[in-house]
Amino acid sequence: MKALFDSTSYECSKIITKRYSTSFSLGIMLFKPTIRPAIYAIYGFVRYADEIVDTFLEYPQKELLDEFEEEYHKALERRISLNPVLNAFQEVVHKYDLQPFVKSFLKSMRRDLSQTTYISQQDYEEYIYGSADVVGLMCLRVFVNNNEEKYQELKPYAMKLGSAFQKVNFLRDLKDDLEGLDRSYFPNLTSLPMDAQTKQTIINEIEQDFKEAYIGVQKLPIESKLGVYLAYKYYLKLLKKLKETTSEQIMNERIRVSNPTKVLILMRAYTKYSLRLV
Repeated sequence: MKALFDSTSYECSKIITKRYSTSFSLGIMLFKPTIRPAIYAIYGFVRYADEIVDTFLEYPQKELLDEFEEEYHKALERRISLNPVLNAFQEVVHKYDLQPFVKSFLKSMRRDLSQTTYISQQDYEEYIYGSADVVGLMCLRVFVNNNEEKYQELKPYAMKLGSAFQKVNFLRDLKDDLEGLDRSYFPNLTSLPMDAQTKQTIINEIEQDFKEAYIGVQKLPIESKLGVYLAYKYYLKLLKKLKETTSEQIMNERIRVSNPTKVLILMRAYTKYSLRLV
């Protein structure tokens, strides 16, 4: 009956993904069914770790993260956990050799509990690598099914895409991060309010990341290309909205892409993919 337990564990991660992110859920639904469970498992793990450091402010966050990491290591060693998120994730970690990525990810999560500003570019890049780039690399290991040659070819592009997504999130969540968590990630944002020049510098950096990442999107295996392309187009649209929004508005409201617009992006992405324009 272990198979039933494992399948329900993956289902739990699927539910977490759908509840927390409609955008990523749409993208994952466009993956081939064979790779969806592993991506749900990765999302479930990183989502819950992120919740600990970002949301559970009235609880002992360090203790919770310590316990979460300890239980992860136990799950990895035992190849089973009664925590369904960890049970599904440990199987994926073993299958795709993800241990080094998880270590870097948890290191960045711990930084969120103690570090509120990133003054140096090196600190900033190290945090983004651990919090976002490695998530892209974990997914890439699944996409290429452990094909080392293909993985090495696409690795730099996956990192650029992870960085682009994370930086868009930083810019979108600037108000919440500053007011709710007292965090500021951008090294060039040394004073508030954010001026137009600083905003443009950040936008230019993100646009370059997207430009480089697109090269890799085009080279992805057919099993994952459409889903990743949809996420790429969605975040590109969000970046465009942020670019058209004043610094004052960004500091006072959370910019979103409406559901009808998301549907339109999906339709256009599918059309371009069908015509082999991606």
